[in-house]
Amino acid sequence: MPAATGVLVVNLGTPDAPTPEAVRRFLAEFLSDPRVVDLPRLPWQIILRTVILPFRPKRSAEAYREVWTPAGSPLLTGTEALTRALARRLAEILPEAPAVAMGMTYGNPSIAGAIDRLRDSGVRRLVILPLYPQYSATTTAAVFDRVDAALAALTAPPERLVIEDYHDDPAHIAAVAASIAATRSPFDHLLFSFHGIPARYAAAGDPYGTRCRATARLVAERLGLPAERWSLAFQSRVGRARWLEPYTEDRLRELGAAGTRRLAVACPGFAVDCLETLEEIAMRGRETFLASGGGEFEYIPALNDDAAQVDCLARLVAARLGARPAA
Repeated sequence: MPAATGVLVVNLGTPDAPTPEAVRRFLAEFLSDPRVVDLPRLPWQIILRTVILPFRPKRSAEAYREVWTPAGSPLLTGTEALTRALARRLAEILPEAPAVAMGMTYGNPSIAGAIDRLRDSGVRRLVILPLYPQYSATTTAAVFDRVDAALAALTAPPERLVIEDYHDDPAHIAAVAASIAATRSPFDHLLFSFHGIPARYAAAGDPYGTRCRATARLVAERLGLPAERWSLAFQSRVGRARWLEPYTEDRLRELGAAGTRRLAVACPGFAVDCLETLEEIAMRGRETFLASGGGEFEYIPALNDDAAQVDCLARLVAARLGARPAA
């Protein structure tokens, strides 16, 4: 039976393989998006094609190989698992099960392809669910750009409903807090690490940094952590421009040099584990902390397809549809 309602789950994207060639294709698409890099187009494309793409893909491919699994990219397989779990949960709590599909802003499977599959299912209303708890023009708005372009190509596009973000949603805060509370051993300090954006984007009005800080504060409050036992930093800085501060790498060095015995790091800006959490934090971040004099280091995995995250997202979708979910 055709589904009148559809849900499009969107994540950032990943190379098709941990090879320089595949990474080069992915980076060329990703870094060409003006939402990601807002520099003048022609000068930036010259820099991208002559300075970045000839060299960075090899280094990035080596990092991807560190986290690649026999099933493929962790971001892809993790998003697939979350999407399947969300479809099952929506079928349980809604009177009519929606069609659910997954797309990536960059790379495969594409947003346009996912929308085509949903259209073929008879979808007339479409909920867009970007897997970014904190809104940013560099991520969430980029999703909406791709969605709108795909819908514009259709003769009779479905009604478009969006979930902008869920940075302070009580169920999301509870799910993140529960995952931290389940750490293997008590920690002396909790570091929240969020992906960074250039500081000029925040100065121009992007609310991302403010929403990251709100998420961290709400989680810390739910955990009952005093101010001295937690802090926040921003990772993944690229280039020489100033990004949101403090930087995660610097904060890890400071905490290590201060003799922190047991450090836990959570990355609540990532719904699914990926290169930035598994290689940058769990591997390189650990090395940075230990080399600076720190003691034990624990990376707290992303929520992935944890039941609490799945239920939170399902209820966000139900609310956007104006539906009263079953218990």
